[in-house]
Amino acid sequence: MDLGKVVGTVVSTVKYEGLEGVRLLVVQPINKDFVAKKTAPIIAVDSVQAGSGDVIYYVNSREATLGLENSFVPVDACIVGHVDMVGSKKVTT
Repeated sequence: MDLGKVVGTVVSTVKYEGLEGVRLLVVQPINKDFVAKKTAPIIAVDSVQAGSGDVIYYVNSREATLGLENSFVPVDACIVGHVDMVGSKKVTT
């Protein structure tokens, strides 16, 4: 699992069968201090109704498909939870 911050949305008019109705979000990976990592943002499917600015955690690879109702779809990352606190540091948005 990794931490990230939702920084945008993706609009797709055509999706792979099984991804209809699933939102795609742009996520910037962050560290435990909520600082953006020096990596490119990723695209993740949203299974928890996250919104812009939310701090979330996500899973990659095979585990990403398990976060969706149809677990045999081609996804690389899936948002699986909202983050309220890391250690004693609260999320502020």
